[in-house]
Amino acid sequence: MNENRRGFLKKAGRAALGMGCGFPLLSAGCNAYHHGSEHDETPSDPNQMTMIVDVQKCLKKEVRDACVEACDKAHNFPTSEDPERKIKWIWSDEYKNAFPDQTHAHVSKEMKDLPVLVLCNHCTSPACVKVCPTGATWKRPQDGIVMMDMHRCIGCRYCMVACPYGARSFNWWNARANIEGDPPSQYPVRSKGVVEKCTFCADKIRVRLRPACVEAAEKVAGAEGALTFGKMSDPEIVEILEHKRTVGRRLGMGTGPNVFYIV
Repeated sequence: MNENRRGFLKKAGRAALGMGCGFPLLSAGCNAYHHGSEHDETPSDPNQMTMIVDVQKCLKKEVRDACVEACDKAHNFPTSEDPERKIKWIWSDEYKNAFPDQTHAHVSKEMKDLPVLVLCNHCTSPACVKVCPTGATWKRPQDGIVMMDMHRCIGCRYCMVACPYGARSFNWWNARANIEGDPPSQYPVRSKGVVEKCTFCADKIRVRLRPACVEAAEKVAGAEGALTFGKMSDPEIVEILEHKRTVGRRLGMGTGPNVFYIV
């Protein structure tokens, strides 16, 4: 290959990379690649809301089911027989899927298949916010909760592609038409074609209550402390994070997840 051709290809490659990082979806990927470990050691805002999941206590199906059912009722989820189109804010996944970067070939199959409660991580640097073209999803400055304005959402689903945790759901149909009887709560019923996600029950936090899943878990016998919720600066949160072995999901992506797991 002559020097002119080699030089041309180098310039073309640099230009392509630059253009790629100019597009929303590719930009998030480029940022994650270049800054993948930056956020691991960055201290969180003391007012950042966080949740800590005790994996061992949540092994009980009764606990996980209680959390999911409470979330479903609190947010008027439509019924669906299709698991690919089910609205979910909190759900169970296998350990190997929840923590692929902490699972190797010699981890026992029993460990790999353990059920883990997963949800939106309300990231310090959320990829979903970066790619949204309408500002329908944003991070609240007062507590770091990643919110969703379904009136602004145009259903492009860029946020779903960008989220490394699969924490967003798309409404394939009008929710009201798929709710039997009257909606069980006052939470707004969504229309077809919008994306939604966990908000840490921001509506409940506003009136000084805790997320529905946290309240539900505490009602299950022997499950006290299965889910712990609060600010990063709360003594209970600080005690757990400093003195128990906790992990986060997909830390290498550079999003800075604010949901932690006691393992």
